[in-house]
Amino acid sequence: MSKDKIKTIFVKTIKIITPAKQEFKIVDNTIDKINALLRKNKVKAVCVAGGSYAKGTILKNDFDIDLFVRFDYSYKNKDTSKAESLSISKILGKTLKSLKPELVHGSRDYYQLKRKIANKSMLFELVPVLKINNYKQAVNVTDMSPLHVSYVKKNMSANLSNDVRLAKQFCKAIKVYGAESYIRGFSGHVLDLLIIYYKGFENLLMQASVWGSKVVLDPSSHLRDPVKQLNKSKTQSPLIIVDPIQPDRNAAAAVSKEKFELFKQKAREFLDMPNDKFFVVKKLTVSEIKSKAKKNWVIVLKTKPLKGKDDVVGAKIMKCYEHLLMQLKKHEFDVIESGWEFGNPSVLYFIVKKEKMSDKIILKGPPVKVKLNAKMFKSKHKNVFEKHGRLFAREKRLYKTPDKLIKTLVKEDYVKQRVANISY
Repeated sequence: MSKDKIKTIFVKTIKIITPAKQEFKIVDNTIDKINALLRKNKVKAVCVAGGSYAKGTILKNDFDIDLFVRFDYSYKNKDTSKAESLSISKILGKTLKSLKPELVHGSRDYYQLKRKIANKSMLFELVPVLKINNYKQAVNVTDMSPLHVSYVKKNMSANLSNDVRLAKQFCKAIKVYGAESYIRGFSGHVLDLLIIYYKGFENLLMQASVWGSKVVLDPSSHLRDPVKQLNKSKTQSPLIIVDPIQPDRNAAAAVSKEKFELFKQKAREFLDMPNDKFFVVKKLTVSEIKSKAKKNWVIVLKTKPLKGKDDVVGAKIMKCYEHLLMQLKKHEFDVIESGWEFGNPSVLYFIVKKEKMSDKIILKGPPVKVKLNAKMFKSKHKNVFEKHGRLFAREKRLYKTPDKLIKTLVKEDYVKQRVANISY
């Protein structure tokens, strides 16, 4: 491992991914405009920057900005009232009316503002929160967000800010960035905590390269035994980070085993052979997929997501992908490689071993001892046999090539209900 080479790559990458200060002048102007409207309408609230912009870890060309409108805690009773007209979301909506924001429904409704800057679309998410001092005062999970920002700013030096940028770019390039349900990777907040805990990105990579199957971190030493003291549902992830601000929460609960293992693997690969390619984000291309397939069958689908929040519509596309993959395997096609990438359009692909398929297919049934299910299986299939206590059935193969199966599947309601459209 060459320390000098790693340092050179880091310096070069930081220059590429760090935005110029003037890129975000519009953010401060927008905050000032919102605060002026709040004062004019005599609303006891203050608009402040949130997310990576507030922490000083934002990446170049990241034009999604979180803004928190912190309402005085006296609004708590209004927010928990059954009268929706009194909620802080409604109050914020009326205050911002002249800016023509778009309402987004969530655990607490929030608003979006779209602005143009140098031919780039900038998206502001204006989130109403109650101003709280500790997590026990929170009425909604979003109330916690400004406290997380404060923790990071207090515990992160300017040098570590660049390390967070490196961590984000690395995770984006290896496709493990984001806590959304269709990604189940490392959120920005988790990377903040890891960089602070390990005191740098290189240290994080070195530690990750030797992580075991389960990692438990408690940055503020809140709990004696996090695995036992946290709710069981919050300890299923291979990575447990006791949130410094909210000690009953595993900040890394969304991280899947697959993304955890991939991060470890890529950390080892980078340390063994440092290369700036580990920080280059590449989009899936049809030509690249076909090149991988060589002489095997290849299926590439493009889908347009439904309208809605990325987390929701992305999860629906993931369900489509999983359904198609499961059906290919069910019909005994040997899937060599498959994957998908969210976007508009999203890309789904399957590389299937090209081979002559038999005229018959074996369908897996229920265990013999589950009598009711076994009886139903026998009634549906003629040629049934038993093997190792389970029923199977021989049926005539309907599809001898995977493309014909996929063309049938994409016309079914299961797929059509989860995407705006899908093309083969």
